[in-house]
Amino acid sequence: MGGGNGQGGMDKEAVTAMPHREKALLGLIGGSGLYDLADLTGIREEAIASPWGEASDRLVRGRIGATDVVFLPRHGKGHRLSPTGINYRANIDVLKRAGVTDLVCFSAVGSYKAELPPGTFVVVDQIVDRTFLRDSSFFGNGCVAHVPFAHPIGPGLAARVGAALRAENVPHSMQGTAVCMEGPQFSTLAESLAYKAQGFDVIGMTSMPEAKLAREAEITYCMVAMVTDFDAWHPEHDAVDVAMVVRQMHTNTISAKKVIARLAADFPKEREPCPHGSHHALDGALITAPAHRDPALMAKLDAVAGRVLAQ
Repeated sequence: MGGGNGQGGMDKEAVTAMPHREKALLGLIGGSGLYDLADLTGIREEAIASPWGEASDRLVRGRIGATDVVFLPRHGKGHRLSPTGINYRANIDVLKRAGVTDLVCFSAVGSYKAELPPGTFVVVDQIVDRTFLRDSSFFGNGCVAHVPFAHPIGPGLAARVGAALRAENVPHSMQGTAVCMEGPQFSTLAESLAYKAQGFDVIGMTSMPEAKLAREAEITYCMVAMVTDFDAWHPEHDAVDVAMVVRQMHTNTISAKKVIARLAADFPKEREPCPHGSHHALDGALITAPAHRDPALMAKLDAVAGRVLAQ
């Protein structure tokens, strides 16, 4: 065969044509009860400064098997932060700066369905935002952006979580709508009945604006809702209180750690494109003309929007 058609020539052409693939890094946010991870080796804590303020805690880096992971306790060690007091922007910003591409977040929730009893995990596919006291975007006056958010959950990432749940025999549902309320009080009976009548599945206090900010940061997001109670609607169960939640939380945490270990054991080395476009959510999202963008805000967006701002 001629020199131009040899094996070495084909390899060079193939490498040249091969698209760049981003390294995958699994991020994990632990909600109520999930403040550390089992099976984590090579542990080191890392404090990353954010222009958005203080994150909930230091990031914990380590490995589960051959997979690098980054963990953040949402409420901080010792559960210091209320759902409203969490700096969601700083949390997502530091995870982005750490290189996280895929983020699986665990949250304690109440259930509106008899078929989703305490101990069930729900990999939600939709979220309804009922919060009103939280900063819900990295963008604003000086740099306006609108990202697509019809489908807040990355289906490929959710499927990987589902496979881990099945492997660990954890009772679960692979779809559901989560309501995120402001809190910190639990629901009134009227609220609980109203949300149930609307067909919602679970209710919690922390998925928003976490999911919105992850989308703006082009991080693929998956919420795992861990049912602790039946909220206030169920006639045969007491109204929800902290003691009830804590009792179930311990059991759920054991299951969550097993699921995380299984998920990490089979996590890909390269980032998988998201069918809903979370990996390039900022394409075409910035509306403010470059000449009118606020330099101070642009400096704060260096990690979140650096990919598109550099274009």
